[in-house]
Amino acid sequence: MFTKLGALVGVGVGVLVAVLLLMVYSSDNKPVTFLNDCERSVSTVGPLSMLPMLLASLGAIFTAAGVGDVVASLVGTIIPQGNVNAGIVVYGIGMMLFTMIMGNAFAAITVMTVGIGAPFVLAYGANPVVIGMVGLTAGYCGTLCTPMAANFNIVPVAMLDMKDRTGVIKNQFIPALILIVFQIVYMIVLK
Repeated sequence: MFTKLGALVGVGVGVLVAVLLLMVYSSDNKPVTFLNDCERSVSTVGPLSMLPMLLASLGAIFTAAGVGDVVASLVGTIIPQGNVNAGIVVYGIGMMLFTMIMGNAFAAITVMTVGIGAPFVLAYGANPVVIGMVGLTAGYCGTLCTPMAANFNIVPVAMLDMKDRTGVIKNQFIPALILIVFQIVYMIVLK
């Protein structure tokens, strides 16, 4: 918290510094080169470039609409009262599944933390830093398994002009399952 400027300002400054360094590095790198490459990339990705922001907004809308409370009432019938380990297992798997539905872990974490994380894990003394951090990465396991995560699984297929449209997901599915098991065990050990 060294400045009141937002993270996007830092990204913008980083891009400008990179452009200047590349222009110094090679005389072939003119401003028009960067503009043409930018236009080509945005044209290739198209409207999918807006998807991460839209999905994060969708998570906030779901939370405001009370979806987290509905999830809490449904899960409350399954998880035994005070069983933090069961809460962590349901939270980790729920993050993965809800991310697969929403397409983005940032969209899922608000709903799942309100619905499962807070009442069934954090309320019983689990470390919120570990649960929040690893819970978000558990959601990324869902990102690896769904076409809804277009920025990770559809855009590369389009940019690389792959023949198998689900090839990216097929190659990521087994590692995602291994990672979710590891992350659930990690949350239980460090809770």
